[in-house]
Parts: sequence; structure tokens; C-alpha cells
Amino acid sequence: MKHIYKEGSNKNLPTLLLLHGTGGNEQDLIPLANMIAQDASILSVRGNILENGMPRFFRRLAEGVFDEEDLVFRTNELNEFVTESADTYGFDRSNVVAIGYSNGANIAASMMYHHQRSLKGGILFHAMVPRRGVDLPNLSDTSVFIGAGKRDPLIPLEETKELVKDLEKANAKVSEFWVDGGHQLVREEVEKAKEWFDQTYRG
Repeated sequence: MKHIYKEGSNKNLPTLLLLHGTGGNEQDLIPLANMIAQDASILSVRGNILENGMPRFFRRLAEGVFDEEDLVFRTNELNEFVTESADTYGFDRSNVVAIGYSNGANIAASMMYHHQRSLKGGILFHAMVPRRGVDLPNLSDTSVFIGAGKRDPLIPLEETKELVKDLEKANAKVSEFWVDGGHQLVREEVEKAKEWFDQTYRG
């Protein structure tokens, strides 16, 4: 998978797996990672799917309707890629925290839904429930920050609440932060995510 790896100055921090939104690329979330944890290593990945020329991490059948078969395939592919990258670059595979926005947040959530210990944690900005009717693994070792907009036209409020409930039912530690806005990522969310990251991984 097309990606950028940058080693950070603090080896004790988790490696940040950066996952862009639809139409983004592996450069997109680097400034965001620098705001949240400038001294952490980053593995920033470009989605392998093109939708009308725009990179994504998995196919969808319509707005908000995922191609489940492709989602599962791409989730496994990404999970294996992170494992291979840990060998290649020498970072701790058991200490990886995803930062995802929109489509990238959805595949990060899907990793948690399908693979135990695929992620130590996640910062999910504007994410949806990746799949319904599946048994989640035990996520008691997983911490998740969810940033969401109360008036997001793409993701109903109930959808985010359902995601939170699924993760909590699987024993993940979940922190929610809501803004009044829509689907765009706002600075307030990023500042809260940084606070959460510092408390969770620097405490």
C-alpha cells in the first residue's frame, strides 16, 4: 500500500496509523498527527480503492451503504499491511493507535470490529458503524476517542451513538466529543483529541 513512514523522537508513544477521508491521500493527516503528537512515529497510508478517481479504503454501494465483502477484505489487507510495516520499520505492532477521518475512521473502526488487538486505540473523527450483526472481539485493552458533529448530514447522531454502544459492549474505553457542526473536522475536536491522547498515553 502506498504510504509514508516517519520515525518519531519518542519511542514509548504509540505509532500513529493515519487514515484519510474519501479523496484524500497519505499526506493529508500528517499536520493533524503533528498537532496531536508531534513526537510520535507515523505510518500514513493511502486507500487502495478509487471511487471516481478519489482514493478510499473500501468500496461502497451508495452514500452510507458499504460493500461489506470488500470492507472485510480491505480491513484484513490493512491489518496485514500494518503487521508487515512493523517488521519493516521496527515499531511495536502491539502499540499502534489509528487516527482516522470519515472513510479512514470507518476502516479503523472495522479493524476493531474484526481483529482483536489490531489497534491499541483509535481517534475516530466522524465515523459510522462499519458492520452490523457481527460479534466484536474483546476490546478491554482498547481506548477510543470519537469526535462527531451533531448536525453531520452524512452521519446521523444515532449512528455514532450505536458505534459507541458497540465498542463499549465489547469493553473498549470510549470518550465522546460532540461539536455543533457537520461533517467537517474542526479545530476544537483536534484539541480535545490531543488532550485525550496525552491523558491516555503520556499519563
